[in-house]
Amino acid sequence: MEPDRDPARHLTETLDRPLARRVSTALRATGAGLVVERLAQAFWPAFSLVVFAVGLAMLGVQDALPLWALWAVLAVFGLALILSLVFALRRVRLPAQGEAMARVDAQLPGRPLQALSDHALVGAGDAASEAIWTAHRNRMIQRLAPIRAVAPTLNLAPRDPFALRLIALTTLGMGLVFGSFERMGSVTDLGDAGSEVAMGPIWEGWVRPPAYSGKPTLYLGDLDPNFEVPKGADVTLRFYGEDGVLTLRETVSGDAPADRPDFQIEQPGEIEIDGPTGRLWGVALQPDTPPVAELTGPMTRAPSGEARQEFRLTDDFGISRAILTITRDLDATARQYGYVLPPEPREEISVPVMLPQTGDRREIEGLIAENLAQHPFAGLPVHLSLSAWDEAGQESTAALAESVLPTRRFFDPLAAAIVDQRRELLWNRENAARAAQVLRAVSVNPSEMFDEMTSYIRLREVIGQIEGRDGLLSDAQVEEIAATLWDIALDLEDGELKEALARLQRAQERLRQAMHDGATPEEIEELMQELREATRDYMQQLAEQQGPQDDGTDMPDQGQDQGQQITQDQLQELMDRIQELMEQGRMAEAQQLMDMLAEMLENMRVTQGQGQGGQGNQGMQGLQDTLRDQQELNDDTFSDLQDQFGENQPGQNDQSQDGQSEEERGSEGQGQNQGQNQGEGAGGDQRSLSERQQALRDALRQQRRNLPGGQGGGEESLGGALDRADRAMEEAERALREGDLSGALDGQAEAMEALREGMRQLGEQQAQQQQDQEGQDGQGSAGGEPQGRDPLGRRPGDTGRFGSDDEFYEGEDVYRRAEELLDEIRRRTEDRERTAEGRDYLNRLLDQF
Repeated sequence: MEPDRDPARHLTETLDRPLARRVSTALRATGAGLVVERLAQAFWPAFSLVVFAVGLAMLGVQDALPLWALWAVLAVFGLALILSLVFALRRVRLPAQGEAMARVDAQLPGRPLQALSDHALVGAGDAASEAIWTAHRNRMIQRLAPIRAVAPTLNLAPRDPFALRLIALTTLGMGLVFGSFERMGSVTDLGDAGSEVAMGPIWEGWVRPPAYSGKPTLYLGDLDPNFEVPKGADVTLRFYGEDGVLTLRETVSGDAPADRPDFQIEQPGEIEIDGPTGRLWGVALQPDTPPVAELTGPMTRAPSGEARQEFRLTDDFGISRAILTITRDLDATARQYGYVLPPEPREEISVPVMLPQTGDRREIEGLIAENLAQHPFAGLPVHLSLSAWDEAGQESTAALAESVLPTRRFFDPLAAAIVDQRRELLWNRENAARAAQVLRAVSVNPSEMFDEMTSYIRLREVIGQIEGRDGLLSDAQVEEIAATLWDIALDLEDGELKEALARLQRAQERLRQAMHDGATPEEIEELMQELREATRDYMQQLAEQQGPQDDGTDMPDQGQDQGQQITQDQLQELMDRIQELMEQGRMAEAQQLMDMLAEMLENMRVTQGQGQGGQGNQGMQGLQDTLRDQQELNDDTFSDLQDQFGENQPGQNDQSQDGQSEEERGSEGQGQNQGQNQGEGAGGDQRSLSERQQALRDALRQQRRNLPGGQGGGEESLGGALDRADRAMEEAERALREGDLSGALDGQAEAMEALREGMRQLGEQQAQQQQDQEGQDGQGSAGGEPQGRDPLGRRPGDTGRFGSDDEFYEGEDVYRRAEELLDEIRRRTEDRERTAEGRDYLNRLLDQF
């Protein structure tokens, strides 16, 4: 076969029109690409020189060179450009005919273009040969189906080993970003106004706003005659040419006039460059107001004793830092007992506010959470002051508030008394002798007050350390004693739960911190698993301390007074919901559920040992009332014991009610020393206390007549527990009549312990009765009217309270529904047009939440 002299023309003649157009288009496009490829390979040095020069001109390099150096650079550039063009013209070689077809054909299988360009040399007129040839051409035509143009291959890297073309492109990019086309005018004017450039010096300048404003650096030559920038912006000027031709005048720095090229804008004014090419600008300051700090809502207490304060910070550019300062409010502190002495000076508490590391800081809303339960200010009235600063150093007006600094609640009477004496010792170390006397008095009967002797021995060591001192305690001794008393109180309050509770609180704190920092889903999963394990260990310890449950569960009751129980599955569901909300980024809702979980676990600890089973019946309620009244009488007896030490001052009983509310004193462990029931004891004598004790004893005897099993039985039965309570009350009454307050306290403590045991026995008895009746549920009312329903027609639940124990709401977002109901109840409570009875009912509903 012999190749055709004009293969492209031959192809278009032998192919059908659509395929011929595709082939022709591919060949023309490939040919054009070959031309570009050859030109680029020949002219890349000249192109690189031009691009490099344009980039330098846009950056204004020519303005920084003396005139002679600029001309020299231009001459070198012109010579290099000419040489590169000559080199390119001598080397350029346009593609020959057929190169485009050969490049396209190389991309196709079997080189069909070459095959279709050939013709048969032999076999003309032979039918078999012609049939074979025709079949061969048809096969080649089919292989033309994917034909397309081939892109040019510049292949400049071997020709440019130092990557000069890339340096030129980078320079041009820098000129486009940081330079300006106007600067190139100084180069174009050299030919027409060279003498003017030689006669007139040049300048350039930049205005750099403060970094906190987030604004870019401005080129002074591009700015309008009047512009504004934030205060603190830096101005940099550069003058080129003969000295003294260009001069600077500015009134924005606030300093004495000086010919300085660098200064800072501190006030409105003018910047003027005087000279042949000078300009004048009027400068105004962009407003930058001081930040605003707000304390939104009162300081609250977490179940762990952690202080929480919501806040809001705003600034037009952004907050740089904020601090919450806490100081003692001496005017609001009840100055009685150990607080009669002047307080020792102590530094204020400074809590740095955690700000977001990334994102917008112009408006921040958050929660300050700090555990200050062991601080000397804990449980006392304090002043709160929140201050914020912006990047310019401006300080906000302090947001002020008053509160009682939250602390850990102690429900064990001895633990509360120890913490109270610890606080008085930290108030003034001269209270050490008084604290030792009180601690010795409250621990006079260790077998009744301490579950283990280790805590008793440690407390006696502290008392011995105080009483054996020579002079006042040193700072180190005060801190050591305070730390020991706190540990003893924790041991009395938590017992074996101490480590499990500490681990649970650490897990909650780590998860709360992750909410604030925006943790990843993997970190959330890890922290939630840690919380689940800590919760499981805590509940196991709590269940072991409570002993076996009659209901067959291993979960201690929570919220006994409402007849509710929290199961492991419900806690698991709550934690799953917290994790789901965190993964969805709904941190505020997740934080609310975290608080709900912490409150539930706190309630488990509070109600531990308070008895099992329902407490809604009259008998259980009566025992609860008797226990409460006995506790109040115990507090008044203890207050009178303090009076015997000569610590109460005349006229201060009423003052004791001003510093703190009764609820705060009870919750913060101050009820022991501040006489929360002085209204009953004031004006009375020891005979009135004994009469109250006798009345409690008579009330207990009356209640026993109405309780099944309350009149007899063994020592471990309900009747045995109430017998012990009756005897202890009798001993306390006799001691009060004889003036033996210390002995009365022992008897009252024993009576309270026996009452608690009686309540537990009654709860077990009721639970057993309920199990016996489970098989008979619904039989008595079948076919008749509903029996035992409340005024709304609801039947009693399984725990003896009115209302159903079934889930009242089903759906994927149960907790959101509960929050909506709670918000609606609060809204209606604030409606002042409602009757007092209506608001009282709504408040009782809020108490249930």
